[in-house]
Amino acid sequence: MKILHFADLHLGVENYGHINPETGLSTRLEDCLKALDQLVDYAIGSKVDLVLFCGDAYKSREPTQTQQREFARRISRLSASGIPIFLLTGNHDTPNAAGRATSTEIFATLAVENVYVANRPDVYRIPTQHGAVQVVALPWLRRSALLSKEDTRNLTFDQINQRLQQVLTNVITEFIPGLDPTLPAILAAHVWVAGAKVGSESLMTIGQEHVMLLSNVAHPAFDYIALGHIHKRQVLSESPPVVYAGSLERVDFSEESDDKGFYLVEIEDSAGKRCVTFDFHPLTARRFLTINVTIEPTDPDPTATVLKAIAEQKDKIRDAIVRLQISLTAQSEAGLRDAELREALKEAHYATIARDVKRESRLRLGSLTAEGMTPIDALKTYLETKKVSPERARLLLEYGERLIQEQRSKQG
Repeated sequence: MKILHFADLHLGVENYGHINPETGLSTRLEDCLKALDQLVDYAIGSKVDLVLFCGDAYKSREPTQTQQREFARRISRLSASGIPIFLLTGNHDTPNAAGRATSTEIFATLAVENVYVANRPDVYRIPTQHGAVQVVALPWLRRSALLSKEDTRNLTFDQINQRLQQVLTNVITEFIPGLDPTLPAILAAHVWVAGAKVGSESLMTIGQEHVMLLSNVAHPAFDYIALGHIHKRQVLSESPPVVYAGSLERVDFSEESDDKGFYLVEIEDSAGKRCVTFDFHPLTARRFLTINVTIEPTDPDPTATVLKAIAEQKDKIRDAIVRLQISLTAQSEAGLRDAELREALKEAHYATIARDVKRESRLRLGSLTAEGMTPIDALKTYLETKKVSPERARLLLEYGERLIQEQRSKQG
């Protein structure tokens, strides 16, 4: 039995893109769709038994009609090919009010053939061309659905998280006694598991996070634990396999060096014992590239130095999303010819130029003055004074640079 595991498509992420005049769609939306097309082509060509999607089909809880149409087209291709598709609801698919439909619920409402939608915890027995497989579903659940106000009264934040961990663990363990031991069993969950290395999702999170312990999901009753929610693909356990497939496309520069793709899980019966193997299959995703240049105070031609650094990366720049970061003194800044730098980056799909200008800061009444500081300098100083962790500070600076660049573009 061959099962394709992927997650975190996030249709609607359109940062660093522009409108394609031929299609009218954002080029970043097209990037996600191209990645999904590669996956669908592989699933059909390899005749997989099941496609397992572990949540977050869209960026927004209320995707546009165009995003829904394009996602449905790919699901329809799989369905028409006779391949069952399991769609788990993620936090970005979940409405902010109880009673409202999730973004993937339409497939269940229309009873689309071969499509299974999991909006609540349950066990799904899915027939495939190589026999049935049991999928225990743990979609994203709101805290209000797990604990009442009475349950959390007078509890500290840590105590509430511990209570949430226990409730989620109970949700999983309650289904285990009812599983058929003669059939493959998979846990599909959209959760944050403690110890996982995070990426851009730390800035995309909607609502309160609750974290599960690895020991609570790595139950021996399951042949494979398929996870969604964390964008960095990783294996948390080998036996049983506990695997984050990661996002299908790069979202921002925090994922610059991450491979993107899906896992192919193979379950085989051998002498009455099930053997499980899983392999990562990379897809062609939009390349992100950071070019760092430091200008020495004595440099006679800062622009030439930066252009040389750009030329050294010429082969990687074409069609990539490029971030040029220049560190220099205030005296050297006047020697930068911005038009020449942008001309050198014209082959990029999208390019931003950020200057980290080293200025002398004066102390006034025991605090840093903002006089003479660039916006990014001010943000950096603020994060340092607030003792923000280096990883989160890096992400916030990246988003700050993007907003500053967008504002400058609007102004001319």
